[in-house]
Amino acid sequence: MKKSLNLVVLGLSLSSSWGNGHATTYRALLRGMHAEGHRVLFLERDVPWYAKQRDLPDPNFCELSLYSGVDDLVERSSARLQAADAVLIGSYVPEGTRIIDAVVAQHPKLLCFYDLDTPVTLAKLDRKDEEYIAARQMPLFDIYFSFAGGEVINRLEQQYGVSHAEPLYCCVDAQAYQQTGEPKHWDLGYIGTYSADRQPALERFMIAPARLLPKMRFVVAGPNYPANIDWPQNVERIEHLAPADHPTFYSRQRFTLNITRTDMAAAGWSPSVRLFEAAACSTPIISDYWNGLEDFFPSGKAIIIASGPADIVAALTDLSEKHWLMAEAARVIVLDQHTGHSRAAHFARALCAAHQLKMRRSSTRFTINA
Repeated sequence: MKKSLNLVVLGLSLSSSWGNGHATTYRALLRGMHAEGHRVLFLERDVPWYAKQRDLPDPNFCELSLYSGVDDLVERSSARLQAADAVLIGSYVPEGTRIIDAVVAQHPKLLCFYDLDTPVTLAKLDRKDEEYIAARQMPLFDIYFSFAGGEVINRLEQQYGVSHAEPLYCCVDAQAYQQTGEPKHWDLGYIGTYSADRQPALERFMIAPARLLPKMRFVVAGPNYPANIDWPQNVERIEHLAPADHPTFYSRQRFTLNITRTDMAAAGWSPSVRLFEAAACSTPIISDYWNGLEDFFPSGKAIIIASGPADIVAALTDLSEKHWLMAEAARVIVLDQHTGHSRAAHFARALCAAHQLKMRRSSTRFTINA
């Protein structure tokens, strides 16, 4: 495979970050690919809820093309799919199972899957829910890139027959996410789309401390929260924040809160992109616990791990400098290991290695058949 890769990506969304965490990870990763000289075509389903909320309609680091459905995709993009060095299909793509079958029929040189929701995917498959990928399709991929690491990798290969699973954690654009130096406005903030399985944790780690500390300021940003939630008066609500506003949002917080979805926490080794964003902005992080968290951010050195409201209150009322030292330690870790550039380099190496392995296997089969 040549040094400059020609890649086609079919993902949930690149143009809109509204209500999804995929866009920011794709943007950071593909900016890194562009910086390394690789060419990318991103194919995105044209859906009304993203069409109304596009904050990146014309990216300068890749080509973006919208399609209306599976037939339209094949008709317009079959030549590109066949010519690409690799085709990457992401999780939660609308009509994902049909998309995968349609792309397989184009016989791409290298077929990969990027599961930005691996624990959720596996939980869905356990329930026979094949919304965007079917169990029968998982062995079809040359590489199955996983948002989650740890034991999830073994499960993908042993239970679902994936030929090669590899962690490809989310990442952050280090040029876009930096401390802005603005005055602190909130004592604790959280950003995340409403999720029923996360709401009990938000009650414990945000709403309960807000009631215990009525003179402090709290903020929750993100869409789709039900109207019947009883927010304390000192909790500000922001419906949606575009990625361009995230650095300001983090920089204006004394602490930021990370809450993990139930399936992700159960699987472990599933860092949210919000962790990397906040760390890049030098904001001290308070998080719930999950296996593998300390492999990314050592507890007490780069992150505060909370088990209940008392831990939140203790952190917010502690005015010592140790939290700022933690924030700096977390920033160094992210800039060294979790930027779009570092993730793109890992991604490209994995694609090249998979291509070489596929060529060797093809050569061996040809020799045997001859």
